[in-house]
Amino acid sequence: MSIISKYLTREILKQFGIVMMAVVSIYLIVDFFEKSDNLMKAGIPLSRVVTFFALNIPFILSQIAPVGMLLSIIIVFSLMNKNNELLALKSGGVSFYILMRPVLIMGIAAAAVLFLFSDRIVPKTTSKANAIWMGEVKKKRLVSSREKNIWIKGARRITHITYYNPIKQQIFGISVNVFDDQFRLIRKIDAEMGVFREGAWQLHALIEQSRDAAADAFEILYKAEQLEDLDFVPADLSKVVRKPEEMSYNELLTYIHKVESEGYDATLHRVNLHAKPAFAFVCIIMSLLGTGLAVRMATGKGVFINITYGIVLAFFYWISHSFCLSLGYGEMLPPVVAAWIANFLFITLGFLILAYAE
Repeated sequence: MSIISKYLTREILKQFGIVMMAVVSIYLIVDFFEKSDNLMKAGIPLSRVVTFFALNIPFILSQIAPVGMLLSIIIVFSLMNKNNELLALKSGGVSFYILMRPVLIMGIAAAAVLFLFSDRIVPKTTSKANAIWMGEVKKKRLVSSREKNIWIKGARRITHITYYNPIKQQIFGISVNVFDDQFRLIRKIDAEMGVFREGAWQLHALIEQSRDAAADAFEILYKAEQLEDLDFVPADLSKVVRKPEEMSYNELLTYIHKVESEGYDATLHRVNLHAKPAFAFVCIIMSLLGTGLAVRMATGKGVFINITYGIVLAFFYWISHSFCLSLGYGEMLPPVVAAWIANFLFITLGFLILAYAE
């Protein structure tokens, strides 16, 4: 590795560490004040509060790493330009593409590390953090299995849901068991699916069994549909269902195969599956954009102006990526296209900026 490459690598890593520490600190402070009321009402020990926020740090790091890469590169090249170091290197015959090489290598390495970190570390810590929040803070009585089965314990009622589609707010394979004060089964509902409408669940293709105390027998009714006021709403289910960041790539792939083998729609999960490597790839894109942007715009402009440009660029990427994922969730784009199209657009922009950076 040349002296220039070592210098750039060292400076970018140093600025990357500073940026990440600053952003994580700000995020945790804001998050603490937002959740402080819930934490105090729950009365959980300080040690559990510290553990909860510590377990959230890996997820925060995985989300802001691409932006941290972009800003650190912009800061390093902007400072070099401000101190006329870039001018001195160009005068000495150092090509722009020689400067670009170590940055691109760092971007590729960062993408690989981010994918492995998000795949191996983040799911474990996020699951534990969500368990503390739902169980100890919110005290919710909802339990989800490792795959997809959901159990809800309510007032003298236990409900089982085989599968929940959060995009369409649909539940499948519903079984509702209602008990009396002596915990004797007095009513049971089995339905193929349900949709949340106007504050209640509209169940379809259901069998209702009601206990007749006088005859000591169950009356069975078959119904095409029925409105039922259950003990939960879609927001409750969305909190308890395992999120993509709580599953590794292989776990999510296995989950998709299981869901589809049982006849359910897994479009949402396929989009999230392709989004995992696509998001890690952003580190490479941000390396290209950061270098080209800093070299082109740094002349005559302050470091903070260039940082602002970088933040705006990252914001537009995030909006574009989220919008494309939404199109994938709505089945307007194929899952792989929805996950990667924003990357394609911004890497094209990166190459265009680099083409004129020299």
